[in-house]
Amino acid sequence: MSVTNTAAVAGPSEALLNSVNPKKATATDSVTAEQDKFMTLLVTQLKNQDPMNPLDNAAVTSQFAQLSTVTGVNKLNDTLESLKASYKSSESLQATSLINHGILSAGKTINVSEGKGGIYGVDLATPADSVDVQIFSPAGKLVKSVSLGASEAGTAPLAWDGKNNDGVTVPDGKYSFTITAKRGGEVLKDATALSFNVIQSVSTGAAGVKLNLPSGAQLTMDDIKQIL
Repeated sequence: MSVTNTAAVAGPSEALLNSVNPKKATATDSVTAEQDKFMTLLVTQLKNQDPMNPLDNAAVTSQFAQLSTVTGVNKLNDTLESLKASYKSSESLQATSLINHGILSAGKTINVSEGKGGIYGVDLATPADSVDVQIFSPAGKLVKSVSLGASEAGTAPLAWDGKNNDGVTVPDGKYSFTITAKRGGEVLKDATALSFNVIQSVSTGAAGVKLNLPSGAQLTMDDIKQIL
């Protein structure tokens, strides 16, 4: 008559499982490791000290203070890295929401297509008594002058109907423009011309989040002055 062993088959040991699936080091593990190293060195130092010339209490206190400083710096670095990763994730999500949206960023071009002008803008860091716009043809000829009058500081989107000073529609093409802002008769240096673009796609990488334009140019989130 055979006897069957009813004992449960032993599973893999915990040590084996840990070696196959090691736990990922955490910020707490790193700080604890530093503390363990310090305590090991301190205990060794105390054990091997000269009985006739023991460690001074101030020296031991100083070492503990150094440990506290190092531990605090490590925790701060871990917190900053966590915040940095969270910011990058948030920036990427925000950037993808801009795809196919129009934006204004620094630039001096306006496109005329099918007899229709385009959107442009001006950004003023300080108020101006007068703001004048001059639009030039692809050949550099002045075709349109616009006086905006006094303007407060801020970003203002503008539109050109594609007509010259005589009211005639200009040919299709890429036009350029300049902004001249004055206050007290002096030209302001903090007036920025803005061009209209549409975000086509978003790229992420070591250089951060990049907004891709149809022309192939790239912008950063900081380059955007206004979302339309």
